Amino acid sequence: MKKIPFSPPKMDQAIVDEVVATLNSGWITTGPRTKALEKEVEKLAQVPRVLCVNSCTGGLELVMRWLGIQPGDEVIVPAFTYCATANVVLHCGATPIMVDVKSDDFTIDIEAVKNAITPKTKAIVPVDLGGMPIDYAELSSLVKSDKIKNQFQPRTDLQKQLNRIAIITDAAHSIGANYQGQPAAKQADVTVFSFHAVKNLTTAEGGAICLNLPDPFDANEIYTKLNTKTVHGQSKHALAKFGKNSWEYDVVEAGYKFNMPDVLAAIGLVEIKRYQADTLTKRKMIFDLYTQLLSKYDWAELPVYETAEKISSYHLYLLRIKNISIEQRNAIINRIFDAGVSVNVHYKPLPELTLYKSMGYESKNYPVSLDTFHRVITLPVFYDLEKEQLERVVEVIVEAVEHFL
Repeated sequence: MKKIPFSPPKMDQAIVDEVVATLNSGWITTGPRTKALEKEVEKLAQVPRVLCVNSCTGGLELVMRWLGIQPGDEVIVPAFTYCATANVVLHCGATPIMVDVKSDDFTIDIEAVKNAITPKTKAIVPVDLGGMPIDYAELSSLVKSDKIKNQFQPRTDLQKQLNRIAIITDAAHSIGANYQGQPAAKQADVTVFSFHAVKNLTTAEGGAICLNLPDPFDANEIYTKLNTKTVHGQSKHALAKFGKNSWEYDVVEAGYKFNMPDVLAAIGLVEIKRYQADTLTKRKMIFDLYTQLLSKYDWAELPVYETAEKISSYHLYLLRIKNISIEQRNAIINRIFDAGVSVNVHYKPLPELTLYKSMGYESKNYPVSLDTFHRVITLPVFYDLEKEQLERVVEVIVEAVEHFL
């Protein structure tokens, strides 16, 4: 039987045609298609402005540097996430303060966040892991409470203007997710998406910064400043320099190279127009079918991906096997691969990684994250996954698990 992959991107003729049209247009770097994609993401996320960038990682770092995160500052992150969430904090010279996640939906534990806040805390970077929104109302109430605001010590004019801890969501998994009937991207001060190859909506590589800061912040002004930072602090981007007597430019700061090119935005333009009606609908069907087929097994701990308040983007189906060790989990995965099915593990907790272990972080301080890592298997979810293939995935997993139980 043909091997079942984990998460290949959807590539069809519509995407090929748009990319070819971009190549033939003579404009392949940041230009009209990138700006058009920004407008489409604005409509989907229902936020004032969006800036497309080279990656979610680049977007997170850009926002932190704009906000003035610096050495001596602390930024709270979940221990159960990909390393990029915390790496960008290190890039800014600040200290990642890790907290555990909830056992039901893998989102950041707000009570743990509350206990981790100090006068040095400048931002919280929650993660909508697997596409499931965090408890935004609870987190927002926390950072806006008098007790927490009274200990906030701003170090920059922008921090003084916000006058509280910033919420910057790592939404690499959650474009299209909903919270209390609205796009999840409307809930944080800034939300950053990923358009990496394995994400629900891809541009091969890329990301988008969704600006949603409160008054008196001006989204257009922030967009302009961040846009300048993405092109080495240059006062004009490439498209603006194209034309008679428009070559002249200035460099106003030592910026970065974080811009998204049109040739990649072209993929996203096709994908976003069919995202909610087609892509999310198909992924929900896959999630529902996995849940239906696996719910009959007592050893299967199924993920929560819909509640009265939250609806996932159906990015990762995180199956946990009850009462097994990491050695058993790894043996199960090997058997699944031997049967021709590709699965994955999301994630190694940050303290399990050599970088963070060497800095003194210890996994024992994040028991839910560690337990989840030991027992989780991420199942294949992709647009072209057929019902027969999915049934085969479940058949193989059941055989592998019950072989070792």
